[in-house]
Amino acid sequence: MQPGQMAYDRAITVFSPDGRLFQVEYARVAVTRGATTAGLKFKDGVVLLAGKGVSSRLMEPSSIEKIFQIDKHVGCATSGLVADARVLVDYSRVVAQINKVTYSEPIAIEMLVKRVCDYKQNYTQYGGVRPFGTALLIGGVDDQGPHLYETDPSGALVSYKAGSIGSGSNAVREVFEEKYKEGMDEDAAILLGLEALQSAADEKLKSDAVEIGLVEADEMFRLLTEEEVDASLHRLGET
Repeated sequence: MQPGQMAYDRAITVFSPDGRLFQVEYARVAVTRGATTAGLKFKDGVVLLAGKGVSSRLMEPSSIEKIFQIDKHVGCATSGLVADARVLVDYSRVVAQINKVTYSEPIAIEMLVKRVCDYKQNYTQYGGVRPFGTALLIGGVDDQGPHLYETDPSGALVSYKAGSIGSGSNAVREVFEEKYKEGMDEDAAILLGLEALQSAADEKLKSDAVEIGLVEADEMFRLLTEEEVDASLHRLGET
């Protein structure tokens, strides 16, 4: 940063002369330092994948959460500060349940994502707070079909067919750009997601260091068991 810019990164409410909010940009950097996370749509649903980043053999991999269920038809994967992500997940769950109680129907995925992004945007506009240092990949299925959204620390949202956040996102996107096809089945989507994660990993993926969440039409969001993840990794190795 140039010396003349130093005064503009002290508060979230101050724009720099060239129209930048440095605290938001720093929050984006926190996301790029997080674990690699990916998501992609397939014919009848969405699959979310996340590397857990187990840094020590003394850690219990099951204690690391990167993918969360928000409602029965929607889940999210996180990258960045996990503690910040938990706050957003709790807020998302409340929004989904209020909608269900009020309207007696599951919340639309786009509406949920916009509510979450509005909440994140509030933390870029008022003094005394900081932006959330996390990004979310939110995937789900509603009456309009499968949806996958990426949310940004600034409160921006983008819909994707396949996307990635975190430290290895560029490598993952390269694989998706080359090999993603619309209308693929569930197994093909899982294998492509694992292949993309592997391309961004420094070592071979292990079943206890990868989380996979899956949601399909007319079925509840669920996390695959370690045995199911291991079977998918085995199939990836065979191909």
